[in-house]
This record gives sequence, C-alpha cells and structure tokens, in this order.
Amino acid sequence: MKKIIIMGAAGRDFHNFNVLFRDNPSFHVLAFTAEQIPGIQNRTYPEYLAGKLYPKGIPVYPESQIPELAKKLKPDTFILSYSDLSHQEVMRKASLVLSLGCDFLLVSPQKTMLKSEKPVISVCGVRTGAGKSPVTRKIAKILNSLGKKPAIIRHPMPYGKLKPVEMFKTLKDLENRTIEEIEDYEPHLRNGFPVFSGVDYQKVLKEAEKEGDVLIWDGGNNDLPFLKPDLHIVVADPHRPGHELRYYPGFVNLLLADIVIINKINTASPKHIQLVERNIKKFNPEAKIIKTKSLISVSNPELIKGKKVLVVEDGPTITHGGMPYGAGYIAAKQYKAKEITDPRPCAKGSIRKAYQKYPHIGKVLPALGYTKTQIKELEKTINSCKCDAVIAGTPILLSKHLKINKPVVKIAYEIREKGRLNEILKQFLKHNYG
Repeated sequence: MKKIIIMGAAGRDFHNFNVLFRDNPSFHVLAFTAEQIPGIQNRTYPEYLAGKLYPKGIPVYPESQIPELAKKLKPDTFILSYSDLSHQEVMRKASLVLSLGCDFLLVSPQKTMLKSEKPVISVCGVRTGAGKSPVTRKIAKILNSLGKKPAIIRHPMPYGKLKPVEMFKTLKDLENRTIEEIEDYEPHLRNGFPVFSGVDYQKVLKEAEKEGDVLIWDGGNNDLPFLKPDLHIVVADPHRPGHELRYYPGFVNLLLADIVIINKINTASPKHIQLVERNIKKFNPEAKIIKTKSLISVSNPELIKGKKVLVVEDGPTITHGGMPYGAGYIAAKQYKAKEITDPRPCAKGSIRKAYQKYPHIGKVLPALGYTKTQIKELEKTINSCKCDAVIAGTPILLSKHLKINKPVVKIAYEIREKGRLNEILKQFLKHNYG
C-alpha cells in the first residue's frame, strides 16, 4: 500500500482524491496540505465524503508543515493538486519534497476527467483573471439563443461546510455565501442559467445532466477541466504575455485547447497580442484563435470623473493571479478619476496580510471574502478609506453584500468579437444534435 499526501487548495485536491483514491485500497491518503486560500487548513475532509476506507476523515494541514509531515507520517509520494503556479514554483516544491526522500507526482488531466452523457464545453484559462467568466456567460447566451439550455458546472469553492452537491437556481440561493462564490455564481443566475458545484463531481455531474442540454465547465484559476470536454476553450491574457507558457497547469490547457481566445485586445499592446498569438501557433498550431475585446461599462460615470475613488478589484485576479490591477483601475483611468486612493494604509486584518503576501498589488483593494470574518474586514477597510466613491471592479453588486458608507460605482465587463464563436457553437450543436 502506497502512502500519499495530496498538496492542494480545497478544490482539485479533493477531486483527485475522489476519483483516484477514495475507494482504492492500494493507496492510503495520509493527509491533505492547503495553500493559496485562507481558512481552508487545520480542518478535516469529512468521513461522509472520504468514504468507508477513512472512517475518521482525512486531516488538512498547512503546506508549510510539509517537512514535519514527511518526518512524522513517512509518505511515499506527494501529489501536487492545485493551480496557477509558475513552473519555477512547481519545481521549487518538487525539490523540497525530493529532498525529504519522497516522490513528487503530477497527475495527467485525462485520468480525472469525468465523461458526461451530454455535450460538454469547457472554459479554462492560462492564468487566473484572463477573462473566463465573461467568455462562459457569452457561450451560455449563444447556446440559449440557439435553442439549447445550458447548465453551468463551476470549479469547486468549498470554503464553508463541505457538501457533495450544491445547486443554485435563484439569487436567494446565494444568501450567506462567500464573496468569491457570489462573484462567480450571481452573473449566471441573473442570466437565468443554473449553476452546479460541490465537492463530489461524479454526483454534481449527474444532477447537472438532469437540467442542461449542454454542460459548460466554468473553470477556476487556470485549472484543467474535471469533465471530459467535447470542445475545450482556453482564454489567454495579453496583459501578461508569455505567461501562457510559464504557468502550471495553464500551459497544459494551451496544449489541449481546441480554441484559444486572446482576450482584452482593446486594452493590451499590439506587441503583446502578437507575442501571445505566436506562442499559441508555435505550441498548438491546430487550435483556432479568436480575438475578443473586454468592454468595460460603468453604472454612474459622473461619480468617477474628477473624483477621488477607491478601486476594489476581483480578489484572485490580483492576488495569486499576479495582476497589479484589474477592470476597476482601467475604468478609473478611462472615466478620468482625479485621484485613486491607496487602500493599503487602511487595510484590516487578513486584508493587510494579503498585501504583505502579494507585494505586487498596486493601489487597488482585492475583494477578498473567503470567510465571514474576512468579509467584515473587507467592509471595514472600504469604509476606513477616504474617497468620494468606490469603484467595484468585481462581477457582483458589492453594495448589496457589504454595508458601504460611500457611493458605489458598478463595473461591468463583457466580451465582444466578430461572430466566430457563434458559428463555432452552431457547428458544435449540429455535430452533437444533428
């Protein structure tokens, strides 16, 4: 029996365990380690999910404890099971594990992809914040206009109580959820499309198949799809040229892609767009390339022009996604704000620690809200900053979920292209439905 520790971030790690090890007596998973997401360590993967071989569940430790765990538990192998890591960082982790006398393993995506009875379109990225969400929304709308009901299966976000399956059909279903969950679920629900998530994706898949004619895998970070796609769409970001080759598993996504969307071409430099396009053609010459604009609109432009504003951005994009700013900052410049308030002196608790962990972040505030405590810290940070208005560069109505003592300007961003996506999806449906 091989003894294993799975390195993760409360998502891909649980899926890999469920598919490969849960009912497999040839392996014994000693523990998970947790990194990247606050509040997911020092708990237990529960027995009702872990299965009969793990009657006490499986403990989750901080990744920083790997040397102690190797010494105490004596595992044979560590398996890396989370995303958006530079290739250099992956090898740094591998080197540590190897120095401790253990094997270091990466699992091929095909071994953990679940096969659906319904057609599957996957939307993944080469980096966090490339623009997967607006692409997914666009695809869902096109499918709906072509007479097919889409069901969205979202990459897991198990930040609270771990549940095998979660289904969201109305905005009421989002009550008491984290900011991160609301950001990814709310736009789909407003468009009238159900969202499925959870921890056990074999069960998630069965429930989604009851609802949708076509399933859309809405990826998280730059992770690979949990479902076997019939059409694999990958989004690249020319604001971070070259990253499509240098991050795990985003480069794997690029190599597997049927279609690569180069997004944000309206705000990126032509030189960077050309570099991304050359890289795609070099490493995946069979992939179709579509270029899209990411168009930003605001609810109240008069609250920006000539004003002092605080910019709140999508959290993952500017933390482990590596971006110094996002759509909110671009909107502040585009609509001629007089000044952008620096939120760092006002940051509270874990928000302040995020700036220390990610020093690349500029004069913007990451909308971190993985726990109730962190949501309160975000609210206090916003309300402590002196400004005329808050630009909410997140996909949700931030003022609905936080008590903010200033006017809030809602940013929206949607993709626009010349109709190629529409034609590709027509052909996709014709192939799958005749």
